[in-house]
Amino acid sequence: MALSYLVTGSAGFIGHHLSLRLLEQGHQVVGVDNLNDYYPVELKLARNDILKKYPNYEFHQMDISDQVEISKLIHGHDFESIFHLAGQPGVRYSLENPHAYVKSNIIGSVNILEAVRHCKKRPYLFLASSSSVYGLSEVYPFREDHSFDRPVSFYGSTKGSMELMAHSYSHLYGIKCTALRYFTVYGPWGRPDMAPFIFVNKILKGHEIEVFNNGDLVRDFTFISDIVDGTLNLNESRKSSKEPLWDVFNIGCSGPRPLGDFIKTIENTLGIKANLKMMPFQQGDVYKTYADVNKLSNLCGYTPKVSLEDGIFQFVKWYKDFYNA
Repeated sequence: MALSYLVTGSAGFIGHHLSLRLLEQGHQVVGVDNLNDYYPVELKLARNDILKKYPNYEFHQMDISDQVEISKLIHGHDFESIFHLAGQPGVRYSLENPHAYVKSNIIGSVNILEAVRHCKKRPYLFLASSSSVYGLSEVYPFREDHSFDRPVSFYGSTKGSMELMAHSYSHLYGIKCTALRYFTVYGPWGRPDMAPFIFVNKILKGHEIEVFNNGDLVRDFTFISDIVDGTLNLNESRKSSKEPLWDVFNIGCSGPRPLGDFIKTIENTLGIKANLKMMPFQQGDVYKTYADVNKLSNLCGYTPKVSLEDGIFQFVKWYKDFYNA
């Protein structure tokens, strides 16, 4: 049965892939994106153009910080679920422009919560959070019941704040809501400010790449299709289970890899040796991310399927095709 879903940030990296999967399944998707210039808007437009080919896609260029407009949109539809993926991303940029994170990740999220609160038939609400909320935690792997009161980036602080606000709304008003803590997402149509894009772009151009903490970093690299699988598996499980009003899930690969492995995989895929510039530890960064996904696996059988090698191959292929590299 075709259902109606709202995806905020539908022209973004994860939002595009999630919207596309829902559209391919025959559902109605209403997409919202402000198409800002945090990175080249041409990439967002290209993603959105693919979605607009589907007759069951309805797009609104809108900023979620506009309370009146987002409320009007939500109340004008009967959504089964809302996937709130819109937000200001990026750990390092949060050191330069913190107000952008307050506007989008906090004010925008409150506007979504308020709109859902006043719906006659409340949709299920999913919120895109981040592994960045775990901050200084040194207990691995990161589990959902671990403390997240020591974020090291302002970005992580705003995502943690969003979770706390959503918890209070869920408790006060009976909103069914789940926070999704995504871990180091990569793949085709990825963001230009993320490592896969930066490294492939610079290696192909013969430029040196900056490697922070002298390469001694570990990340739980998670391919985009696994992220979408986990998100939609949860959406399906919520329809058939007696779920709590509020919940939190990690969605990651649960197989962390050293940054050196990541770089070597890109080198092998491109057939080009990278010119590395070793750099000190970057402010706001964390040494290691590692997702415990047992909670998600036990609930809905989630199992990451895409290896780092296959994922990088798919990303490089997309990059070369899209940029005619």
